[in-house]
This record gives sequence, C-alpha cells and structure tokens, in this order.
Amino acid sequence: MQQHPHSTPIQIRFNDADPMGHINNAVIIEYLDLAKENYLAAHGLEPDEGDFTVMVVHCDIDFRSQIHRHDSIEVHTMLDRIGNRSITLHQEVIRTTDNTLCCDSHTVMSGYRRSISTSAPIPDSLKEALLNC
Repeated sequence: MQQHPHSTPIQIRFNDADPMGHINNAVIIEYLDLAKENYLAAHGLEPDEGDFTVMVVHCDIDFRSQIHRHDSIEVHTMLDRIGNRSITLHQEVIRTTDNTLCCDSHTVMSGYRRSISTSAPIPDSLKEALLNC
C-alpha cells in the first residue's frame, strides 16, 4: 500500500543516551509509540478517548544504524495493511541530516472495545480516514 508517510520529529532527550551517546534500543521503541499515537490522532483516533481503541498485538523491529544523542531524527509512519479487526503500520526512523534509515518496524494493532474488554472491528470511518490520506 503506497502512501505519503506521516512524519513525527523526535526530540532526543539527554537521558535517552548511554554514556557513549548511543540511543538505547528500548528508547527507540518509545519513539515509535509516540509516532503511532500522532499518526492515529491525525486520522481521528485518540487512543486514550472513547470506547474504541487499538492495542499492539505484534511488533517487529530491525535496527539498521546507530542513533546518537545529537542526531536529528524523525519517524515516518505509513499504513501497511488494514483488515476487519486489525491495522498494520510500517514505521521508519530516519536520521534527517543524511537521510539514513536507522530502523524500521511493522506493528499489528487489534481493534478493541473498552466497554466489553474484547477485540472489535475497525470502524468504517477510521478505515476510510486511513485509506484516504
């Protein structure tokens, strides 16, 4: 599925880095989560509001190049696939100074209804918003 990526600039915090200035892989997952939240909110889904939300059920990440404390990075988020009850997003962390791919990820999220504590179909309105960006 080809689309224009949603971009989230990341401000690297001092404590994201180890003493050598290298960003910890676990912190990079936080960057991906922030970008997922921004992407969904931009398409009308505020993950913390309302009865319907999505939850991560699978995530894979390939770390390709180190990120350092003084790097300028952004996360590109794109819809990879949408099904009846799940959404798969593709994300890339890019070092903007030289356009280096630092990592890429695929995340599967299941639709979820808080009121009944179970999986739920992706609403048509959200499908339409995600497919028409």
